Parts: sequence; C-alpha cells; structure tokens
Amino acid sequence: MSSVIQDAEIRNSPRPAAIVEATAAREIQLSRLLVAYISLGLLFMVLPGTFLGVWNLLAISSHHSAGTVPAAWIQAHGHAQIFGWIGTFILGIGYYSIPKLRRLNPFALWTPWTSLLLWSTGVTLRWVAGVYGWQWRILLPLSGLLEISAFLLFFRVVSGHRAGDTDGKRKLETWVLVVIAGSLGWMATLVLNLFSAALLAWRGSSPVLPHSFDQRFLVLQTWGFLVPFIWGFSAKWLPIFLGLRPLHSRRLTWAVALNSAGVIAALLDWFTLSTIVLLAGFAVAAHALRVFEAGERPPKIKGVHSTLPFFIRLAYVWGLISSALAVWAALTAEAVGIWGASRHALTVGFIALMVFCVGQRVLPAFSGMRLLFSTKLMFAATALLSLGCFLRVAAEILAYQGFVQWAWSCLPVSAITELTAVAIFAANLALTFASRKNRGELQYRSAQAA
Repeated sequence: MSSVIQDAEIRNSPRPAAIVEATAAREIQLSRLLVAYISLGLLFMVLPGTFLGVWNLLAISSHHSAGTVPAAWIQAHGHAQIFGWIGTFILGIGYYSIPKLRRLNPFALWTPWTSLLLWSTGVTLRWVAGVYGWQWRILLPLSGLLEISAFLLFFRVVSGHRAGDTDGKRKLETWVLVVIAGSLGWMATLVLNLFSAALLAWRGSSPVLPHSFDQRFLVLQTWGFLVPFIWGFSAKWLPIFLGLRPLHSRRLTWAVALNSAGVIAALLDWFTLSTIVLLAGFAVAAHALRVFEAGERPPKIKGVHSTLPFFIRLAYVWGLISSALAVWAALTAEAVGIWGASRHALTVGFIALMVFCVGQRVLPAFSGMRLLFSTKLMFAATALLSLGCFLRVAAEILAYQGFVQWAWSCLPVSAITELTAVAIFAANLALTFASRKNRGELQYRSAQAA
C-alpha cells in the first residue's frame, strides 16, 4: 500500500525527477546500512563466535573432558554467536524493513547507525571480558548497558512505526505477533544479562555465570528469543519460498503460548516439565506452519540452490530432535553429553541452518536487489553445516556419556566441518555484497543523468 501511495505522489508531483532521485538515494543509504550490519554480524560469527568454539572443542577432544576449557571462554563464544551474529542480523533486517525510515530526512538514519555502534561495542566488550578477563568488573556491566541501549533505540523506532501504521484499527498479522513475542523474549534476555553482569561485577570472583543460572539463561536466549523470531519469519516467508498452504494462525499462537510456558518453567528450574512443553510447542509450530506438508505451489528458488526447501525442512527436523533430546536429558541423571547435543541441535541444526537458508535467499535482495554470488557455495555451506551438526550431536552423546571412546576423535572433525561451512557462508555473502551492482545506486545515477 505504501508503494502505491508513493507512486501516486510521484505521478502528481510537479518535480517527479527530484522525488525519484531522493527515493533512490535513500534506498542506497538503507542498503549500505544493512550491508554494514550483516558484515559486522558475519565478523562476529566467524572470529569470536565459531573460531573460538572450534578452539574450545579441539581442547576438549584432546583431553577427553569438557572441564579442560574455561567456562568463561564457552560463555563468551555463546554470547558472540547469539548476540554478535544473530542479534546483529535481526537488528539490521529490522531497521531495513521499516518503511518509516524511507520517508524521513537523511539525518534520521543516525538512530540505526548509533544502535550499530552501541551494539557492536557491547558485544565486543563482553567477549574481551570473558576471554581475557581484563577489567571484567567494569566491562561486563558496561557491555550489558550498551547492548540494552542499542535495543531500546531499535524498539523505539519499531514501536513508532507500528503505532503509525495501524492507528489502533488494523489487526496485526500473526507473524508480526510472533515476532513481537520474540522481541519481548529478547528484551527479557537483555535485562537479565545486564542484571547478572552487574551482580557478577559486584559479588563475583570471575566473569563466569554460575552453571545452574547459565543453563536457565540459555533457555531464555534460545527458546525465548531466537525460536519465536524464526517462527515469525517462517510464517512470513516460507509460504512464498516453499509454496506452502496457508498458515494455521491459531495453532501458531498456541505454539508460542506453549513455548513461553516452557521458558518460564525452565527459569523456575522445572526442567522436566519445561522440556516436555517445549517439545509440544515446537511440534505444534511445525504443524501450524505446514512445513512438512506438500506445497500447493512450486517453491520460489530463483537465485538460490534448488535444495533450499529440503534444508529448510531439515532445520525443522533438527528442532524436533533437539526438543526430544532435551526431554531425554531431563529424565537422565548424568546427561552432560545429551544436554550438549540438544543445545547444538537447536543452535546449529535449527537456528544456524535456517539463517543459512533464508539469509542467502533474502539478504542479497534486501541489500540493493543483488543476486547471490554462487548457488553452489550456498549448497556447500548448508550441506557441510548439516554434516558437521550430525557429527557433533552424535559424538557428544557417544563420547560425553562414555558409550564409545573413538567418538572423541569425531569432535574436532565436526568442528572443522562447521567452521568450513561458516567460512563459505560468510564468503558467499561478502562476494555478493562486493560484486553485484546495487539497483538503487543504478536508479540514482539514472535520475542524475536525466
């Protein structure tokens, strides 16, 4: 609707060329903003995220014990992946997708750029405090404060856009409500992160969250924040990409309600109940999204590899596997390996694989209507990530639970396989941003020539 109004304004304007030039220039600015967010997210993903994770796993494999790696390093790795990679991606896509920013003057873009600076600085300081321990009593709470400040800037822009567009009359779509639920989980995560950082700085002896608290906090970060976001974007995009039948809106709402109840149960340390409810919620969500049903239209895979529908469905299989493993772990007395396998199946098998699939489908278009650099590299990245996840999940159960000793040697293989996948994914997007002309820039130059 907004594009129709803008077209009408251009036709009726006495100086349409000036409006076209201004619109194209703004599109260039937003595309560059998105590229900046995605590039920074890729940097966090490859270096402080995946590389540190691989280093940790190599040490664990060589000593046949998870206790050989400092807990601060493991927590720093997780923070860089969840906040530095996925969080930065969500912020960038969120800012780019707000039509309001296209109608404001150029100075209004100070908000997303300021948010990027605050967010990236906060994530970096958190990583430095965890890995090096330098001035951690100052850096930990400062990083939490910077991250929540960046989010509040983002939330202010998003909430203003929603209020202006709906005027309290138009009902929000289901996918928007699901994303709002994820945003509330994100806010709760950031608040708890700041509170725990301040408490550690005041009374802690190291920059390490207590194990019991960290396990509950991980549930909030993954199930309370990331999973609802992916369900929301799935409801928005998968019917188009996979040609699926219409969404069961009410069932997806029930899935979000079950998911929220499972997260609350985990925070209360009722893990057996939590895992059962989360499994039920994920199953209901997959049914509501109709991911495993035959589509009513051919999938739209132009510009991406033809295996996109397969890997998206595989990601949801990994989500179900993760939920089932969590139930098994909650019912088992000694289940370090099963818990680890469950978390990896969720974070890599479901979350990362969905980002690999959907990201390489939408980000090139969002960043100036580019085309993905290589569909073959896309297949290589998704296939290797899936293989690495399978090796890691299987090896953690077999090795950590003491079933077979040779499984320890599979851990570094899985780590290198996933690192290769991450590097290919990052390179494919980087080459996409660098080698394809921005359509908005071409329009801008055409307007100048006219």
